[in-house]
Amino acid sequence: MADIKERSKSTFNRQADTYDEDIHGQHARTLYPVLLHKLAHIPFQRALDLGCGTGEMMKMLLQSDDQRELYGIDLSEKMLSVAENKLSGKVQLVLGDSEHLPFADNFFDVVYCNDSFHHYPAPENVIREVQRVLKPGGTFLIGDCWQPLVGRTIMNFYMRHSKEGDVKIYSKEEMVSLLSECFHDISWEQVGHTACVSMGIK
Repeated sequence: MADIKERSKSTFNRQADTYDEDIHGQHARTLYPVLLHKLAHIPFQRALDLGCGTGEMMKMLLQSDDQRELYGIDLSEKMLSVAENKLSGKVQLVLGDSEHLPFADNFFDVVYCNDSFHHYPAPENVIREVQRVLKPGGTFLIGDCWQPLVGRTIMNFYMRHSKEGDVKIYSKEEMVSLLSECFHDISWEQVGHTACVSMGIK
């Protein structure tokens, strides 16, 4: 597990300076409007961006409401450096691991995760931590990569040998099952040909 996280960290440290423009961040960028649309229909004041990367989602959320209290956590120091330069103290940024969130119980109204869930070697631990830091009635929103069965099988085979910290692309059934351990009112929808959005309520 530690090796996978180190590979993810190294990969995103290398990609940080150009992630907002180049191909490495392209899939994440396609999900920004989808997640923003979902979040626009969820009343919240305090939110956590799980695997926040360069902070682009937080920047967009502040553009619609600059009174929100936003937090971001990421393994990559260089991603957080880009986010800090971009957001200049308007959000709270934390270098850390999504399996060990340094926040109090029942702290957030919303936790969202864009294009990083497939990097987590122990997704059950992440989900339990998210459930812990969310307030009762809070929302966990995930945007991530997706493939139909054949493509998913092939990609998951190669992910076993990934040098970039990729772990697994989940089917709808797998994602719903994971979230059902800690959340209710689970929803899942396909976005385009290569992405999906999942959501659950604490």
